[in-house]
Amino acid sequence: MKNGDEMNLQKFMRAVAIAILSVIAATLLLIIGYVAYVALQYYRIPDKLQLEITNNRESAVRTEVEYTVVSYNLGFGAYSPEYTFFMDTGVMNDGTEVVGTYAKGMNKADVQKNVTGQMTVSKQLDADFYFFQEADRPSDRSYNIDMVANAQNAFAEYGSTYAQNFHTARLYYPFNDPIGTIDAGLVTLSRYKMDSAVRRSFPITDAFIDKLFDLDRCFAVHYLPIEGSDKKLTLFDLHMSAYDEGGTIRAKQLEMLNAVLKEERDNGNYVIAGGDFNHCLIADEFETDELAFKHFKSEQQTPDWVKSSVLHKRELTSGYSIAASKEVSTCRGADIPYTEGVNFCTVIDGFIVSDNIKIIDEQTVDTQYAYSDHNPVIMTFALN
Repeated sequence: MKNGDEMNLQKFMRAVAIAILSVIAATLLLIIGYVAYVALQYYRIPDKLQLEITNNRESAVRTEVEYTVVSYNLGFGAYSPEYTFFMDTGVMNDGTEVVGTYAKGMNKADVQKNVTGQMTVSKQLDADFYFFQEADRPSDRSYNIDMVANAQNAFAEYGSTYAQNFHTARLYYPFNDPIGTIDAGLVTLSRYKMDSAVRRSFPITDAFIDKLFDLDRCFAVHYLPIEGSDKKLTLFDLHMSAYDEGGTIRAKQLEMLNAVLKEERDNGNYVIAGGDFNHCLIADEFETDELAFKHFKSEQQTPDWVKSSVLHKRELTSGYSIAASKEVSTCRGADIPYTEGVNFCTVIDGFIVSDNIKIIDEQTVDTQYAYSDHNPVIMTFALN
């Protein structure tokens, strides 16, 4: 009887071991299969892709006339003042480390509130051109609210283009708030005729995991005819990399951007490049970069990514300048909910402008970050 009990126990233990190994094997196969699925789904959008112009206008821009352009990162409709993003980290002045929470918007109603507010603010500015970044087509993170269609409907009297710069397989990360699928990009709006538009692919990281979250970074170049001239008004809507340790990818992106800017200026075109540069744009206004970092009151330490990503005029190809105001910040840290004077804030949204364009005014619209982690910026200009 004793031997029989031992044999039964051995059989039971063997069955348990087989069951455990089977579960482990199935889990490994599931993980390997999912990683293979993500890898197979990933692709880079081709460079120099021609963009469709929707609802194109008929009137051409003219020289010696004042126009306005707005740039606004919409933050996929998620960034209410209380919103924090899981990839954002920071350190308070007392040394306390903080990290954001969410990957998606907090809920559909909140995203809809933000999307509506963004378009209300934008329409009140009554600009001739709009550069929007982080505008989602139906995506899990923004609860399938079509921000691209929403912008096109809000500005029905404008021509528009869409340049995709974020596309993912279904991501089950982070585990507490999975991102899901994303289709997002740049929306550019124009009251005036566009002859053509092309999507240019920025360099991005080669690291497999990192590139899934770094977007398929790009800038959209739009060529507008000028009445009585064979030159063009060339508008760049751009979004450079974030979460780039050491700023190495942004440096490569700036090198490419400079090359294209030089080509356009050499052709005699009038050029405005605007958007989210993910570089501090106001350092030239201060004696040191550190003074620029500390310009806006904050209870947080300067993030490392800011220290490694500062854009000075001397780094631009010749014939260009930076238009960015230091009066109001354009971006707030999203590692903690927004409280004025607490979050680290800086200026990373603005414009690079060719020297044949007169910059009449450039300012930031202070929304108190009501609908995004960015404030819109607006510039008034004229073609000389």
